[in-house]
Amino acid sequence: MKQIPNLFTLLNLVCGCIAIVLSLQTGETIVYLESTGSTQVMLPEKIWWGALFIFAAAGIDFLDGFVARLLKASSEMGKELDSLSDMVSFGVAPGVILYQLLRLSYAQEENGLDVSAAWLLPAFIFTCAVAWRLAKFNISTNQKHGFIGVPSPAAALVVASLPLCLVYQTFGIEVWLINRWVLYALIAVLAFLMVTNRRFIALKFDGFAMKDNWPKYLLVLIGAMLVLFMGWLAVPVIFILYLVLSSVSKNEEPQRKKDVLDVTV
Repeated sequence: MKQIPNLFTLLNLVCGCIAIVLSLQTGETIVYLESTGSTQVMLPEKIWWGALFIFAAAGIDFLDGFVARLLKASSEMGKELDSLSDMVSFGVAPGVILYQLLRLSYAQEENGLDVSAAWLLPAFIFTCAVAWRLAKFNISTNQKHGFIGVPSPAAALVVASLPLCLVYQTFGIEVWLINRWVLYALIAVLAFLMVTNRRFIALKFDGFAMKDNWPKYLLVLIGAMLVLFMGWLAVPVIFILYLVLSSVSKNEEPQRKKDVLDVTV
């Protein structure tokens, strides 16, 4: 029974691996021979399938923590395994998606497919920030009731929503999602938010009192409405709302009671 949460964690890892494989596949290359003798090459990307598996990994990541608390099966091994799985699913996989989106942004230009990899490698700044964030979390002792830095699954879901907004052409925003300067800015902002020392609310309910949980209730309520009206574009909007609610709510870690020591003279 104690290994059941770890099996969920490994399933999270498998989803991350599948997301990477799908994001790196370009599908079939289709060549059209036109009457003028020119050719038109289409590369139907599969990064949106990879994005869906990142969402699946996030759902499983939530479940493994829930199952661990339900079965009272938390362990140091589970904690380390969770971080290693998160590094793949929420660090490497989103980094690959950002790499592919940058590649697509350059591919729009003349000779864009020959762009130097140096212009695409900034995508992995996101991956490095996730590694930093997870390492800091592992050695921290004051992130039970709130997070220092934005949690990596939240940042990863923002990245994963981009290909889905592209394929469904949500509100015509797709032109901005394959703009390299927008992508570079997004990478920088998400990386900074993950490594910053600012505190952010954790979406865990230790109780159900409105006084202590109003930001979480508000986030869930507005988030549900945004999903209905905005589709996949709701994900980055909910993320922004999460940042705002974290900045206005009190989510300090409760102070530990100091141990009373008997001092004899």
